[in-house]
Amino acid sequence: MSHVLAIDAGTGSVRAALFTVEGRFVAVASRPWEHDPEPGVPGSMGFATERNHALVLETVREVLATSGIGGSAVQAVSASAMREGLVVLDAAGRELWACANVDSRADVEVVDLQARTGLLEEVYRRSGQTFALAAQPRLLWLARHRPDLYERAARVVMLSEWVLHRLGAEPVMEPSNGSTSGMLALATRSADPELATLCGLRGDLVPDVVEPGTAVGKLSDSAAEATGLAAGIPLAVGGGDAQLAALGLGQTEPGQVLLTGGTFWQLNVNIGEPLTHPDLAVRVNGAAVPGLRQAEAIAFHPGTAVRWFRDTFAAPEVATAREGGRNPLDVLTEAAARVPVGADGVIPIFSDVMDYRHWRHAAPSFLNLSLDGGPRLRAAMFRSLLENAAVVSAANLDLVSSFAPVAPDAPVVFAGGAAASPVWSQIVADALGRSLRVPKVTEATAQGTAACAATAAGALGTPADAAAWVTWEREVTPDPERHERYREVRARWETAYTPQRELARRGVTTPMWHAPGS
Repeated sequence: MSHVLAIDAGTGSVRAALFTVEGRFVAVASRPWEHDPEPGVPGSMGFATERNHALVLETVREVLATSGIGGSAVQAVSASAMREGLVVLDAAGRELWACANVDSRADVEVVDLQARTGLLEEVYRRSGQTFALAAQPRLLWLARHRPDLYERAARVVMLSEWVLHRLGAEPVMEPSNGSTSGMLALATRSADPELATLCGLRGDLVPDVVEPGTAVGKLSDSAAEATGLAAGIPLAVGGGDAQLAALGLGQTEPGQVLLTGGTFWQLNVNIGEPLTHPDLAVRVNGAAVPGLRQAEAIAFHPGTAVRWFRDTFAAPEVATAREGGRNPLDVLTEAAARVPVGADGVIPIFSDVMDYRHWRHAAPSFLNLSLDGGPRLRAAMFRSLLENAAVVSAANLDLVSSFAPVAPDAPVVFAGGAAASPVWSQIVADALGRSLRVPKVTEATAQGTAACAATAAGALGTPADAAAWVTWEREVTPDPERHERYREVRARWETAYTPQRELARRGVTTPMWHAPGS
């Protein structure tokens, strides 16, 4: 049986996933990785290319060993990655400098660019991106603080293409991940040199732009020796993790909605035209399908908050779970299910509705706690975190719907770790007032990446043909009465969150996160 390999360079780990060319998941291997701050550079999050490339090779060797699949059975390799992370190459293709996704060293540069009248609006209108996580301010920082490196720079690639480059591919950029650099035109999905030159940068740093599934090289002899794969197999362009997750779940038509619940919650709506939000509130990226874009609204850290609550406040529930050999989060979720809509009045101050232009969150906190304490209060606090993710997602969907067409009757596809919870899924359906469709696949990004590899191997005509691979676990129907109650919960939360955000803006409290220049 023939196979393809998907490599996903995520924020916290790198994974190598093996699939058959018919789309059946076989095995996965992963390695955690960390991104290093540069000494003396506040907000920096460097990307260690040599160390991380070694981890990529380790995952490939392991997935071949644990699956029992010989390297000669793998017909093609593709790669996906966290968005925004980038690598600067010299003329010989060697790495000069790299950073991970939420590197925020360029705060001064963002402020400088935003101070230029009309520049932010022009860049957003043309690219769908603000300067919050884009490449321009980071490259401007490089030009100012590491001019020797900037002068030697020949190409900028995203991390997904860097993975392939280290395996033998030519340096290229593709539209889904490349669009998050802010240097591709949203209308054409191709490089727009003015998006660099308007910011005081050279206009020749973006390499050739090619679509997902395109073969851009062959596995080198050295990479074959280091991995156990066969030399000469195609290396196929993948893309951004969220966009490839949509591809892997068959979300390839305008108006479709995908909500992915993990550490961050990403709401993606497919749009056929290069539309942007009038107030710059929503990011618009290239999709992993030619001619398609995705409006994206992100809820920050719902998964992080749930794990933080477990580790900080839920010692009794953790002990109970361990005694019974259970997952503590399941015990907490069961308790939360016994608390009514609205979490006994507890108001969570964690993730906020997307505001791409002024991307700042309030300090994490709970409001309106009862002094009665005990298991009931902990259950209410935990439920409020589940509701926060759902309410923010509903507000984000409304935000996107204000400027982009959304299919009114189609179910929202709900994927990611949170979708495995029936309780959380029901809360999401009730808050959105829309049916959810939960896929069986748990490796959506890897499956979309595998579709790109299968295309290069000749097993698919296009990556979008992998929609035939998707199977569904269940549908979740909203309760109309609970939906109306969640409207009230959302109104109370919005009223409470606004002054908390202002306290963080004034420096009275510390924001959970804020983008450079916000």
